[in-house]
Amino acid sequence: MDISHEGPRLDPVLLEIANNVCGLMRSGPHASSVAERLVRAGWQSKSTSWHAYELETTWCQFEVEPTGDSAVLLNGVVDPGRFDELATLLTRLCLPFDLELYDEEGVLTRENQS
Repeated sequence: MDISHEGPRLDPVLLEIANNVCGLMRSGPHASSVAERLVRAGWQSKSTSWHAYELETTWCQFEVEPTGDSAVLLNGVVDPGRFDELATLLTRLCLPFDLELYDEEGVLTRENQS
């Protein structure tokens, strides 16, 4: 079920970047709850499978998918200059996480967790 087709679209410049952010939301809400919280924060959301969602704003786009053990995987692209903003938003939304940011070569450059 789609939650929201409204909201800002990813900046086309970021479409050129390979996936550079991944993470895990541990012992938190279901992927649908993550999507609902981000939609309330102004993001766009669409379902990509029975239990997974793609979430998008102008500076970030990622998919959340349950792992089956009460955690949610996160994988996508973020404007590297706004990596901390993503972490701050997830913290504000009470979504416990471990995030990793990778450069163009696939080298881990930053980590953040709540």
